[in-house]
Amino acid sequence: MSVNLQTLKDIRNYLANELKEIYPEREISSLTSIIVYTVLGIQKLRFTRDQDLHLSEEDSEKVVSICAALKKGIPIQYITGETVFYNCRIKVTTETLIPRQETEELADLVIKENRGYSGRILDIGTGSGCIAIALALNLPDADISGIDISEGAIKVARENARLNNADVSFIVGDILNPDIRKTGATGMIVSNPPYVRESEKQFMSVNVLRHEPHIALFVPDEDPLVFYRAVLDLAGVLLETNGRIYFEMNEAMGTQLSELLDTSGYSGISIINDINGKQRIIKAVKNA
Repeated sequence: MSVNLQTLKDIRNYLANELKEIYPEREISSLTSIIVYTVLGIQKLRFTRDQDLHLSEEDSEKVVSICAALKKGIPIQYITGETVFYNCRIKVTTETLIPRQETEELADLVIKENRGYSGRILDIGTGSGCIAIALALNLPDADISGIDISEGAIKVARENARLNNADVSFIVGDILNPDIRKTGATGMIVSNPPYVRESEKQFMSVNVLRHEPHIALFVPDEDPLVFYRAVLDLAGVLLETNGRIYFEMNEAMGTQLSELLDTSGYSGISIINDINGKQRIIKAVKNA
């Protein structure tokens, strides 16, 4: 049986009914807004006021198709192909993670603490390039580079830089086997490396497990700090004295990561909670 949605009100009612067994009411409302604003290009004020706005047959078909994908558990960002991160339009594919609120908080902290910074910043594990692009647009005097092992992710990151008119250099590279010739000395390192332990998969959304790249998410239980050690090994060569390092981290790893930074020659070690009160960001300064 075909579905013919005539108005914005029809969209709201249709999605609420079709998705009620899968998503909570608040998330359905958010999904509806994303579809209306991003896919149909209808402005927020009009969506709020003009519920009887007539839809084209093409728009109706788009909504029905998106709803079918949502019912299969595909994240809305992969369906639309984009998301918003720190007021930047960021394209995402299954080669890249969907940027989270916590990562936005990491970018915000770096920006607020480094206004006017004119040195070099290296974003390790850049993925979609969202952090590097946000930093480039808000710290315009800095020289920003991003590195990632995934050629597919780097391709997306470069497209996102062009889309946002951001001056960022992106490099394909393996942090576990780095080529320092590709990067060079830097005054700051920012990184959101894989940090979810394999044993924590059981607590994660099926949508994430089925659709987001595991290489960018998971680490072995027996060595959960593997990527942090690799970044710090590289920082031992590349990061300038008194250079700053910022990590997003697993909320359960604060003590271990603090100890690792201390034994690696860092001071001013500080852990910052995210908006949900969980330990999420750790920062430090490299000693002389």
